[in-house]
Amino acid sequence: MRWWSAANFVSNAGTWMQLTVQNLLVLQITGSAAATGLSMSVQAAPALLMSVLGGAAVDRWPRKLTAAVSQALLGAIAFTTAVLVALDRLDMTSLMVLAALTGVVATVDNPACALLGNDLVPAEDVPSAIGVGALVHQSGRLVGAAMAGVAVGFLGTSAAYFANGVSFLFVASVIPFLRPAPGAVREAAAGPMRTGSDMSVREGLAFFARRPRLMALAGVTGISAVFGRNYGLTLAVLVTGPLAGGAGSFGTVSTVLAVGGILGALLGARLRRPSVRLVGALAAAGALLQVVAGLSPSLAVLIVLVLPMAVVESVSDTAGTAVLQTDPPAHLRGRVLGVWGSIGTVWSLGGPPALGLLMELAGARGALVTGGLLIAGSIGAGYLLRQRRATTPVVIRTEEGDVHGQPALSTAA
Repeated sequence: MRWWSAANFVSNAGTWMQLTVQNLLVLQITGSAAATGLSMSVQAAPALLMSVLGGAAVDRWPRKLTAAVSQALLGAIAFTTAVLVALDRLDMTSLMVLAALTGVVATVDNPACALLGNDLVPAEDVPSAIGVGALVHQSGRLVGAAMAGVAVGFLGTSAAYFANGVSFLFVASVIPFLRPAPGAVREAAAGPMRTGSDMSVREGLAFFARRPRLMALAGVTGISAVFGRNYGLTLAVLVTGPLAGGAGSFGTVSTVLAVGGILGALLGARLRRPSVRLVGALAAAGALLQVVAGLSPSLAVLIVLVLPMAVVESVSDTAGTAVLQTDPPAHLRGRVLGVWGSIGTVWSLGGPPALGLLMELAGARGALVTGGLLIAGSIGAGYLLRQRRATTPVVIRTEEGDVHGQPALSTAA
């Protein structure tokens, strides 16, 4: 697990180097902010249609081999881009094709790597392992974004792509040496291969749709993703608009958000029994903090509020990921993650435009306050509805004709 965490830290740093540079590269080629957004959408779009297929592949194929091959393919794409940039042969069409290929491979790579990490610890430690993964992700993001500027300044744009390619190959080289921990759940990776209807995409979709706690998790995460969490957009407008700050002030807010994310990942790693109820409670608490942040009279007050907002969001994400990866049977986890990938792509593509429209109508403060109230209100209404269903009497008729009322049984979240 230590080797896997180190490899993922290197890979995350490389990925964020490339993502940081890619936006600048598109602007350099086209001079268009719209084209920059289009390149991001092209890379994310394959997950909308193909994540369920990628998840099915992860359930069907040997997990270590799948993860190693997908990492090697991502490395090859990064190296190809680096060469084209170095030779000044990269145009917008080539960049879009390479971004789309990256998105296609990621539909297999993301669930394969997520579930491979779970195989390295005993089953009871999976929530903690997911928390460690969140910490690695946040740390890699900070380091990668910082290294991007250094790499471009001294070595040129192609260096960031080359470094990302090396990071993928490092992960691929580590995977063959990983060994499962005693007590790890490995039915999907080492158990007998399933074929036919047992491995179908439809089975994963049906399981997700019939599982109330997964549907509730999707609802909580979806409304939070659309009306909250897009702090790079809402807080940027709030800081530079009503609070009369500049780019430096928003940089400070962004740094506090990153620090809060790391602290939240540390706390999330201590979770032992995460639940949808915990995810909902944390999301509601974060939404109420968002409401107060929207009413901040000064930048100093906003910075004080941003830290707990980021901590709560990070712990909530870690708990939700743990539920998602441990709730399904082992042979279905790839497909459930695939379904989740498709749903999450809808939020990531549709959320920013919806939030942008809300900001146009209500302003930055209004968007934060309205969005926070919608999140907290929806979660509260869902909880009350669930409690009402749990206590609704069920009429049972006996053979003698007697009628008895009993409360309905409800599976705990």
